[in-house]
Amino acid sequence: MTSSHDPQLLKGVLSLLLLHLLAERESYGYEVVQRLQEVGFTDVLEGSVYPALARLERDGRVATRLVPSPSGPARKYYRLTPAGWQALRAGYTAWSRHTASVNAVLARPLPAACEKEN
Repeated sequence: MTSSHDPQLLKGVLSLLLLHLLAERESYGYEVVQRLQEVGFTDVLEGSVYPALARLERDGRVATRLVPSPSGPARKYYRLTPAGWQALRAGYTAWSRHTASVNAVLARPLPAACEKEN
């Protein structure tokens, strides 16, 4: 199966996506993976999400709590801290600025000679 998203681009935006999903609601790790996959990030797996969540926790952007699970071990739920909310706002602003700049370049018309080469 081929990747539907550029791994390098995804790596740069994964933390922002996680912060946003956790701002919507507190979730446990596998649930976050499922939520990402539901919105189209089908190639994002636990092996990417759990280390990113651990980094966010280490950086003080998310807090965790263990909740007993009826079907196995306790689940670790993640929620934003005040620093996480601040990082989300700053990340959204930076992302919006970045995508606007990229879109401005990509919207420019190409010379006819470039189109003939392909």
